[in-house]
Amino acid sequence: MSTRASASRYARALLDIAITESDPAAAEQDLASFVDLVHKHPDLGRTLSNPVVSRSAKRAVVQQILDQSHPSAPVGKLLLLLASRGRFELLPQILDIYRERWREHRRVIQAEVTTAIPLTPERISELEQRLARITGSTVAMTTRVDRAIIGGIVTRIGSTVYDGSVATQLAKVRERLSERG
Repeated sequence: MSTRASASRYARALLDIAITESDPAAAEQDLASFVDLVHKHPDLGRTLSNPVVSRSAKRAVVQQILDQSHPSAPVGKLLLLLASRGRFELLPQILDIYRERWREHRRVIQAEVTTAIPLTPERISELEQRLARITGSTVAMTTRVDRAIIGGIVTRIGSTVYDGSVATQLAKVRERLSERG
């Protein structure tokens, strides 16, 4: 089984349990905090993913962290399970997939908007509302600036890209002109 499929199973199980037994948002935050902890302490990450370190030793390390951080019960159980099974390398992927599924559950879509200049907060709010009306879902939008698009806007929702940039329009005009002459 691929690592993505394994991570997906863990993430789905965590979300199902968090929805029925606790707070899915808190579970996401707890899981993100643990991933961040491992990221900030590379030795911890190496220890938890090292096949030479016994699973019981990994479980003891995780238990010590859990005793200090007190995450939600489903996250604590998941982390101990990953330690017992030697699957800590899946943790970042589990977090990403959990977030995707949690957004889907809440009917929230992720949109990335690229512009040539920074957008004002009012313009960002207006775009979020317009995208919400178009998609029928709540929109979580991120923005970035890329001066190479010259002007206009490029919006990515999932794998769909809506490119209204000046750079793309100029490229299309250039292509049409070269076809004609």
